[in-house]
Amino acid sequence: MALRYAGTCSVCHVALPAKTKAYWCRDTHTVICLACHAGSPQELPKSPVLATELDRGTAGRSAQAEFERRRHKREERIDAKFGRLAGVVKFLSDDPQSTKAWASGAAGEMRIAKELADRLGTSAVLLSDRMVPRTKGNIDHIAVAASGVWVIDAKHYTGKVEHRDRGGWLRTDWRLYVDGRDKTKLVDALDWQIAALEKVLSGEEVPIHAALCFVGAGWGLFSKPFQQAGVWVTWVAKLADMILAPGPLDEDAVQAIATKLARVLPPK
Repeated sequence: MALRYAGTCSVCHVALPAKTKAYWCRDTHTVICLACHAGSPQELPKSPVLATELDRGTAGRSAQAEFERRRHKREERIDAKFGRLAGVVKFLSDDPQSTKAWASGAAGEMRIAKELADRLGTSAVLLSDRMVPRTKGNIDHIAVAASGVWVIDAKHYTGKVEHRDRGGWLRTDWRLYVDGRDKTKLVDALDWQIAALEKVLSGEEVPIHAALCFVGAGWGLFSKPFQQAGVWVTWVAKLADMILAPGPLDEDAVQAIATKLARVLPPK
């Protein structure tokens, strides 16, 4: 590629002005000049990310699998009950909302992953659909950047997102509302995911942030991301801005942390 910014070859350390053609190592955020890249593999820089390909996961895969499992079970019940008329029953009926919600959730996870990947580029590592050992749950997305580690819960909802104070004169009681309904419990559900990351990164000085990211929902004209019980409630564009904010982690730390998280919390 033609370099957008000036850089230095990570092998021979020659200066590479902007617009110079070179190879960009996306995982390590380093460049290699054409001459060094044409050399033998032993001459290339060693990196844990290059040596072992980082499995970033597939957004929405486990949610889509659960949707298909539920649909298949429903069709089996219809086949057993209606026999030769099963095809007609399937055509005239629809999956229950509890089943369709899994398909909607998978679509939301995929959309958020794509938009985040486009906005973050190579400035962050995005891991999707991560399994937490000894639990049945999963973490939709984890982003690792200079700003720290972000645990992201994707929500595909319609309706307006609001931050309402339901307290009285002498106290405040802030709550999350979506489409006029109290959805504060969505924030509470992030507690165990945050705890899982804290356990994996125990002993390391790494900022951990949590975000509830809505796709498909509406926001007021002057709306801004807000925090509910320490969790950011936001949409993709604003979330990307927060992830890309300056922070204490350098490129080596980002890669090391992402590699560790990808190993301990594998794709589901």
